[in-house]
Amino acid sequence: MAKFTPQQAADVLAIKQVVYEWGDELDIHNGLEMRKSDVLAEDVAYNVGGEWREGLKAVEAFYQGRAEALRAGAGLMTMRHIITSLRVSFDDADNAKVGYLLVFFAAQGEAPFDKYCDPLAVADVKMECRRDPDGEWRITRFDSGQIFRRG
Repeated sequence: MAKFTPQQAADVLAIKQVVYEWGDELDIHNGLEMRKSDVLAEDVAYNVGGEWREGLKAVEAFYQGRAEALRAGAGLMTMRHIITSLRVSFDDADNAKVGYLLVFFAAQGEAPFDKYCDPLAVADVKMECRRDPDGEWRITRFDSGQIFRRG
């Protein structure tokens, strides 16, 4: 059983909120407002599209490039990131590791969809978060391994 001090318990809530806001940013804005959402550290290490991206600018470039490619084809995706079984552990007062299970749905076009849609992927996600000098928690590392994926 995890035992937290009162400060750690408050930090767990703040970290969970950052993770949920990250998922919401992807679901609502396709990652195009990641800087505005302020959930990623400037020096984030971020594994997406099969490659490690170093820094927030590289992450922004990935999402912008993906959106441009999708718009040139079938259009942006509607996505939903379902985050469950979230666990937080602390390395020290300002650094934490986060693990959770991600169930990911995505389809081209705009909702609602009238067809059956199974998850695109189920993944084990590992994140690291840091409390920055302004007191806010931000994601410093994102990686995931898909356990199940749509063929």
